Amino acid sequence: MNLLKSYISNFINRKGNYVFWATIIAKILSFVASWLALRLVPNNELGVVLFAYNIIIFLIPIGGLGLHQSLIRYGALAKSEAEKNNLFLYVLKKGLLASIILILLIICICFFINFQFKNTYTYIVVLSFIILPSFLLEIIRAQFRLLHNNKIFAYTEFSQSVILLISVFTLSYFFKEVGYAIALLTTPLLTAIFFLKKLNINYKSKIKTHVIDFSFWRYGFFASLSNVVTQLLFAIDILLIGYLLEDTEMITNYRYISLIPFSLLFLPRVFISTDFVTFTEKIYDKNYIVNYIKSYMLFFTFASLFLFAFCWFFSTEILSLLDTNFVKYTDTFLILVLGITGIYILRGLFGNLLSSIGKAHINYYISSFALILNVISNYYLISKYGIKGAAITSAILMWFTGIISLLWFFVLYKKILLKKA
Repeated sequence: MNLLKSYISNFINRKGNYVFWATIIAKILSFVASWLALRLVPNNELGVVLFAYNIIIFLIPIGGLGLHQSLIRYGALAKSEAEKNNLFLYVLKKGLLASIILILLIICICFFINFQFKNTYTYIVVLSFIILPSFLLEIIRAQFRLLHNNKIFAYTEFSQSVILLISVFTLSYFFKEVGYAIALLTTPLLTAIFFLKKLNINYKSKIKTHVIDFSFWRYGFFASLSNVVTQLLFAIDILLIGYLLEDTEMITNYRYISLIPFSLLFLPRVFISTDFVTFTEKIYDKNYIVNYIKSYMLFFTFASLFLFAFCWFFSTEILSLLDTNFVKYTDTFLILVLGITGIYILRGLFGNLLSSIGKAHINYYISSFALILNVISNYYLISKYGIKGAAITSAILMWFTGIISLLWFFVLYKKILLKKA
C-alpha cells in the first residue's frame, strides 16, 4: 500500500492532478459535443461524416512524419532547455512541410476511390486538413511536457474541448453535418494558435544539437506508424461494419456504444502523459523503472476491477444517457469495457516503455500483427454477430497486444542494461 501511496504522491507532485481533472472535464465536454451532434445532425448524414472522419483519424499520428514523437523522446534526453527549444524549431519547420505533403497525397489518392456513401470524398478533403493543426498542437503540448509544465499542458486539453463544444453546437445547429465537419477542423487550429505564444520560443536560435540524425527521423517515423496502426485497430471496426453490414445507422450505433469505453482510456494516458518525460530521463535506472512498473500495475489493477464492476451494475443507466435504444447492446458495451482493462494494466504502460528505450518499431510490429488478426477475425465475427463481433475482436486484441508488449520490453530492456554496464 505504501507503493501505491508513493505513486499517487509523485503523480500529484508532477501536477498530474491538473492533467487528470482537465482530461476529465475535457472528456465530459467532448461527450456533450458528440451528444449534441447526435441530436442536431440526422443519423444517416452523421454516419457519413463519422465514416470519413475515422479514415482521417488513423492518419493524424503520421502528420509531420511522426517528428512530434521524436521531439518528446529525444527532448527528454536533452540536457538543456536551449537544446529542447532547438529541437522544437527543427520539428516545427520540417513537420509542417511533411504534413502539407501528406494532406495533398490523401486528397489525390482518395479521388480515385469509389466510396459507397455519398459525399464521403468531400468530407475526406475537408477533414484531411485537420492533420496540419493537430501536428502543430501536438508539438506545442510536447514542449510543455519537456519543460515539466504539466499544468499548462493540462490547460491545452481543457481549452480544446471547450472550443470543440462551442463549435459543434453552433455550426451543427446552423449547418448540420457540414457544420459538424468544420467544427472538427477548426478546433485544433484555434487551440494551437492560442497556446503557441505561451511557449516563449526564441525563433532565431541557431544552436545545433547532435541528436538530429537518421535515428531521430527513424524513431519518429516508426512511432507514428505504430500510432497509425493502433488508431486503425479502433477505426477498422467502423470501416468494416460499414463495408460488411452496409448500414450507416449501425456505424452510428457502434460509434456511440464504444464512445464511453474508449473515452475511459484517458486514465492511463493521463498518467503516461504526466510521467513519460520523467521515466525517460531515468530509463537506465533499473530500480526506478522496476518500481514504477510495480506501482503502475498495482494502481491500474484496482482501477480496472472497479471500472468493470461499475459498468456491469450500471450498464443500462450508462447507455441510456446516450439513447434508450442503445440498451439492447449492453453485451457489446461490457465486452469493450473488459477489453480496455488490458490497455489499463499492460498495453498503455509497456507500449510507452518500449518507446522510452527507443524501440518504437517494436510497437509498430506488434500493432501491425494485431491489425492483420483484427481484419481476419472481424470478417467472420461481424458477419455472424454484427457489432458485437467487432467488440469481441477488439477486446481480445487489447489484451493480446498488452501481453506481447510486456514480454518484448523485458527482453530488450535487459539487453540495453547489459550494454550500459
